Amino acid sequence: MILPRTPSLRLDGRRALVTGAGRGIGLALAACLAEAGAAVTLVARSAAEIDAGAAAIRTAGGAADAAVLDVTDLDAVADFFGDRPAFDILVNNAGTNRPKPMLDVTRDDYDAILDLNVRSAFFVAQGAVKAMVAAGVRGNLIHVGSQMGHVGGPDRSLYCASKWALEGMSKAFALDLASHGIRSNTIAPTFIETPLTAPYFADGAFKASVLTKIKLGRLGTVEDLMGAVVFLASDASAMITGTSLVVDGGWTAD
Repeated sequence: MILPRTPSLRLDGRRALVTGAGRGIGLALAACLAEAGAAVTLVARSAAEIDAGAAAIRTAGGAADAAVLDVTDLDAVADFFGDRPAFDILVNNAGTNRPKPMLDVTRDDYDAILDLNVRSAFFVAQGAVKAMVAAGVRGNLIHVGSQMGHVGGPDRSLYCASKWALEGMSKAFALDLASHGIRSNTIAPTFIETPLTAPYFADGAFKASVLTKIKLGRLGTVEDLMGAVVFLASDASAMITGTSLVVDGGWTAD
């Protein structure tokens, strides 16, 4: 009897791009892809952060380089993808948030959140895909969404709007790109402890309100996302496209 074999979680020989990779979730996802064998390019606006991140990955035995890119500059995005070989994996992670009540949202808030979380994500994905299709690469798009792309949240009208949009975009990408062998999925984390979220959790009442919704009883960590991204990037998820891997400790199970 010949038993079936589990598809590999290794990413050897593949090239990965992670946006917003200078710290927090983006840096962790770059590290896990490199640990799985991918050659990773870290992208962000801050050269110091991504240079340090890439150096740390190389010290740990991985392959990594850094490229300064403002993903809101769409001409720069187009030039970036035109100047290098196609990537096999894109992790569309760059994003932002400005929590405030809907009545207090300004046009500047709207532009800042929707431009980065939706507009930039779309055109980064488009640039990556054009290169994949031209090179015949059966690639993989992973967009970092949020549990707030599946539910609503107080003081997060714009953030929810952007993350729900990302979910719809990814599903449509999956349909458009299936014939090219390119997959598109999201991961949807709960609140993750990072330098960006630390100020929010300094408010004890806010932290307590969050923990009442996370059924596993703790905040998420970047490590909670690393296995999910390696899975979606690998052959182990070869039949998965157009869906969302919700990493929320049970928040959306209610």
